[in-house]
Amino acid sequence: MMEFMGFGSYKTAWMWLQRIRRAMVRKGRDKLFGTVEVDKIYIGGIESEKEKSDKGVKIKTMVLIAVECKEKKIGRVRFRCIKDAVSENLIPFIQDNVKEGSTVITNECIGYAPLRRIGKYKHEIKTGAKSANSLLPHVHLVDSLVNRWLQGTHQSKVSPKYLPYYLDEFAFRFNKKISTNRGWLFYKLMQQAIETGQLNKSKIVGK
Repeated sequence: MMEFMGFGSYKTAWMWLQRIRRAMVRKGRDKLFGTVEVDKIYIGGIESEKEKSDKGVKIKTMVLIAVECKEKKIGRVRFRCIKDAVSENLIPFIQDNVKEGSTVITNECIGYAPLRRIGKYKHEIKTGAKSANSLLPHVHLVDSLVNRWLQGTHQSKVSPKYLPYYLDEFAFRFNKKISTNRGWLFYKLMQQAIETGQLNKSKIVGK
């Protein structure tokens, strides 16, 4: 990208990519609806040189995924990085990303229990499968795809600090996969970038 766009350095190209990724989530976007699988996965990446742990150990990040189920097909997806699979993280993720009245399918994790008390979702709990892949197949297909994308495109060298924005990029690409009008997608992304406003280096890198 650096040579193609005429940037003077890799750092400049990286900063522009970070700005674009932050524009890929539209404020007020439509929530997932219908039948939605929700589960957690782990995504590993190498920390930057300044943040790298001893011996360059891969850092695993817990990530929640919500996937629309269109019979055997996959609809839209959502991601959120979390520290623990507890109700305080699981339930807000579902409320923020899944429309009320939808059927939410999860495993037996006790953290999902408040869903039934909320009463705004139909909660189905899957049990008894021999593997996680067969328990929640749509989620784990997306898990495979996103890890393959990170490994192939970014060689899995994504710091946990910036992983949420790479997942936003994957979701944007994945959710727009059926669009036949690439020019319109570019227009919408540029429109969202304008709405996002100016992002300087300190906002992006946290310094």
